Amino acid sequence: MNLLSWNIQAGRGPDGVHSLERIARVIAERRFPDGRGADVICLQEVARRFPDLTDGIEADQAAALHGLLPGYRPVFRPAVDLAFADDPGPERRQFGCMVLSRYPVIQVFNHLLTQKGVSMKGMQRQALEVVVAAPGGALRVMTTHLEFNSQECRVHQLAQLRALQEEVAARAMQPSRKAGGAGPYAVVERPGELVLCGDFNFLPDSEEYAGLLLPPLGHGGAFADAWRRLRPAEPHASTCGWDDPEQWPQGPHCRDFFFVAGGLASRLKWVDVDIDARASDHQPILLALDA
Repeated sequence: MNLLSWNIQAGRGPDGVHSLERIARVIAERRFPDGRGADVICLQEVARRFPDLTDGIEADQAAALHGLLPGYRPVFRPAVDLAFADDPGPERRQFGCMVLSRYPVIQVFNHLLTQKGVSMKGMQRQALEVVVAAPGGALRVMTTHLEFNSQECRVHQLAQLRALQEEVAARAMQPSRKAGGAGPYAVVERPGELVLCGDFNFLPDSEEYAGLLLPPLGHGGAFADAWRRLRPAEPHASTCGWDDPEQWPQGPHCRDFFFVAGGLASRLKWVDVDIDARASDHQPILLALDA
């Protein structure tokens, strides 16, 4: 199973050009060790009707990406969902994460994260979770984009993610129609195994990184960093800041990760960062799991 995660910055590259076509081309061309492309694509910073982010155009990037990446089932959920009083139409302005899956998507959960600790500038954040019917069995994939402007807020958001994993692992659901038939009370499979990815806005030597990897308080099983499990002798490859000194004066560094929990560490096979792409201010990160 091949997964790709990427903060696409609403399609804006370090050259200032907005191009979802370029984003889609990079994704479609990337190959994993088995010679195939991504089975599950996790994107952050996808915009709907935010012209300030999309070169003055009120674009529906979720719909555009679905069209540019045929063969995938799209799931878009906003973290930011608003309308201005002077908007002429009923369409809402949305900004958030998106998952595209070659596998059937069994369930979707959009977890809005706390803003506790944000004092001035901040944005509503989320963790978008899908349960996919992968060849090796149902698997949860969650993609997130944590707060940039407040370390305190990130710590609280990570506590939410840890608590959520412990809760789900403690009551991993097996499918059963008996409990609720085909209605909303139906018990649908939601396993404890989790791939967590995205733009975490922290560094590998940060307090937040160490906090996420602490032993769990309950039944969830500790998170493991895929990079450090598979490439323990190598520092994390830089996932941000290439050729973009205006936004990232510190230069290339790592703030995007793949973590796994619920026993998936034994299925980790390969991880890498595409440091050559120049379609966003971030780089695509890639993970392969054994079936």
